[in-house]
Amino acid sequence: MALVEVCKVGEIPDGKSKRIVVKRNPIAIFFTAGHYYAIDDTCTHAEVSLAEGDVHDCKVTCPLHGAIFCLKTGEALKLPAVTAVETYPVKIDGETIYVEV
Repeated sequence: MALVEVCKVGEIPDGKSKRIVVKRNPIAIFFTAGHYYAIDDTCTHAEVSLAEGDVHDCKVTCPLHGAIFCLKTGEALKLPAVTAVETYPVKIDGETIYVEV
């Protein structure tokens, strides 16, 4: 596992996200309810970026077909998605945010 620097604290507005790519793997970093979450950026139902989805109550809604994923666990909460997305630990060191991949 390696820590990858993502951004600075405060760079992602509440309810928004940032997309990064680590070794060809797209990851979405979300900030909501005072916490940062990192999940695979690609919906497991269709090849679309979850970073473009709406965030509410620690969940993200896929912008294409409306599947919903839990930002804490990656669990698929609403059809058409049935497979979870991978989650990644987020670490904060001072003002810097890292994702463990």
